Amino acid sequence: MGAAEGISEVAAEGFGAGAAAYEQGRPSYSDDVVAWLADRLGIAPGRTIVDLAAGTGKLTRLLAATGAHVTAIEPVDAMRDQLLIACPGADAVSGTAESIPLPDRSVDGLTVAQAFHWFDPAAALAEIARVLRPGGSLGIVFNERDTREPWVAELSTIIRWDERQRWRVPYTVEVDWAAVVAEHGPQFGPAQRYDSTYIQPMDAGTLVQRVLSTSYIARLPQPEQAAIADRVRDLVAPPGASFELPYVSVAYAAPLAVT
Repeated sequence: MGAAEGISEVAAEGFGAGAAAYEQGRPSYSDDVVAWLADRLGIAPGRTIVDLAAGTGKLTRLLAATGAHVTAIEPVDAMRDQLLIACPGADAVSGTAESIPLPDRSVDGLTVAQAFHWFDPAAALAEIARVLRPGGSLGIVFNERDTREPWVAELSTIIRWDERQRWRVPYTVEVDWAAVVAEHGPQFGPAQRYDSTYIQPMDAGTLVQRVLSTSYIARLPQPEQAAIADRVRDLVAPPGASFELPYVSVAYAAPLAVT
C-alpha cells in the first residue's frame, strides 16, 4: 500500500497495517485532561468541534460524550474504520492537517491528540486557524510513556525508540508544543499548558498490541514483529498477570489571536 495522499508513507503504511492493534493497545486520556480541554476550548452541547488526525477515535469518543458535535478527520482508511466500530454513527471524514476539508470559520474548537508531530507545523496551523471561528482555540494532547519506571524504560529499548529517525518518524519526546505554536503559528496567542498522568490497565497481550501499533514496527516483516512481541512478553512475564502502564500526559490550549 502506498502512502495516503498528503501524509507520510510511514504513517500511512504503519497505521494502515496496525489499526486494529492501535485500537486495542493505545491508551485513552484521563478525565482531568478531557475536562481541562473542554473548559479551555468550550467543548459543550451546541458547539462544533473537530478532532484532527483522530486515529481510531481515542479522544473523539470522549469529546462526543460532552454533547458537542464532533467531526473526526483521519486520512488512513483503516484507522477510520476502527473509529466507526468504536464510535458508531460518528461523523468521520478523510482529510489531513494541511488540507482540512471544511469551510472557513466553521468550527468552534479543534483538537489534535498524539499526532501533531506528523504535521507540517506552519501549514497545519494556518489551516487550523482558517477553519476556526473567531474566539476558537486549538487543543493539543500527548501521552508519553513514563520511562522513570525502569521496566517502561526497558520497553522503550525493545521498541527501538532510539532508531526512529532511521525510519523517518518525526517524533521526539518532551516537545514544548507551546513553543512550536509560537514559532509556526502567528495566528494564535500564547498556549496554556496542563500536566497530568494516565494509568493504562494492561496484560501481556494488550502490551504486545500497544508495541505492534507503533508505526514503523507495524511495517516490519512478520518474523521481526514476532521477535519483538516475544521480547515484550518476556519483559512482563508471567503472561496472565495484570499490571499498569504509566504515562505522563501534557495538554496545550492555544486561542486564535485577537486581530
